[in-house]
Amino acid sequence: MKQFIALGCGILFGLGMVISQMVNPAVIIGFLDIFGQWDPRVILVMVGALAVFMPSYQLWLKKSACTTDGSKLELPSSNRITPRLILGAVLFGAGWSLIGLCPGPAITSLVSGSPDIWIFVVSLIIGQLATRELLQSRSTPKVPH
Repeated sequence: MKQFIALGCGILFGLGMVISQMVNPAVIIGFLDIFGQWDPRVILVMVGALAVFMPSYQLWLKKSACTTDGSKLELPSSNRITPRLILGAVLFGAGWSLIGLCPGPAITSLVSGSPDIWIFVVSLIIGQLATRELLQSRSTPKVPH
């Protein structure tokens, strides 16, 4: 049952991104070009997402602390702004502004069959795995031989 709920949510999310054109890098780059030909359409998508999420979170998710499939909802336990968070946000923003895609729309765009999108998603996965390995190796104490 969890897989069907996840599939339905994924299809709904993907349809929303395609209909709102969040899979179109030109729309995202137009939104980020605030000193040029600024395109404010992305704001409507963000406001729409918050309009659905905020009441759902306050009325249901926060109290039940579980997702729609019954899994435990893991909420952040800290609201501290750390150098690691800032570095990650800067890198994410740089990548997003360079190509106009973030991971969700990129994965949705895989169905387009564009080789550029496939290269981007494979690179995204490689970067994520490499970063995870780097962070784990830095946090693991070294045992002397």
